[in-house]
Amino acid sequence: MTSVRQDAWTQDEDLLLAEVVLRYIREGGTQLQAFEEVGRRLSRTAAACGFRWNSYVRKQYKEAIELAKKQRKEKKKERAQLAQKAENLSEEKAVKITWQDVISFLQTCQQASAHHQHVVDENRALKKDMEQLQQMITKLQMEKEQLQRELKAVQEDYRTFIGIMERARKMVVLEEEAQATKVKFQMDRNGNLEKIEK
Repeated sequence: MTSVRQDAWTQDEDLLLAEVVLRYIREGGTQLQAFEEVGRRLSRTAAACGFRWNSYVRKQYKEAIELAKKQRKEKKKERAQLAQKAENLSEEKAVKITWQDVISFLQTCQQASAHHQHVVDENRALKKDMEQLQQMITKLQMEKEQLQRELKAVQEDYRTFIGIMERARKMVVLEEEAQATKVKFQMDRNGNLEKIEK
């Protein structure tokens, strides 16, 4: 917090106080706002600045105060005139719009609306197509999974069949070998067994 001065006012401080207050009067501000600004700049309270202004400085700037008030009125009047001119100008521009401009604008809006509706309809149709394609993809995926299961079953059956065939072949080969190694006998006329050569 800044320390508050309690010493006497200098001529420069009085001059600063007068300049700031007169500026606020000219610009339409309040004296209280001016006292607060001067107080911040001089490390004094706004009340001290107000007291100094009312007790001493104001009396020395009566003509300047009247001039500042007059300038404030003129600025206020100028601002009002500018606002009125701006309002008149906007009214003139509004009046300059022709029926042809209105019709053209409405036609443009109608075309934009028709185009928008066309885009909406097209979007709706594309969404419907996309949903149908998605259903078809789902159906095809299910069929693919079914076919993969069937293929796996056929492959397992095939492997089983090949295994059976391999075992049958081995049995035939073993049987042939067994028969080939078997010794055959035959009875002769006398009732004796004799070995038959192959």
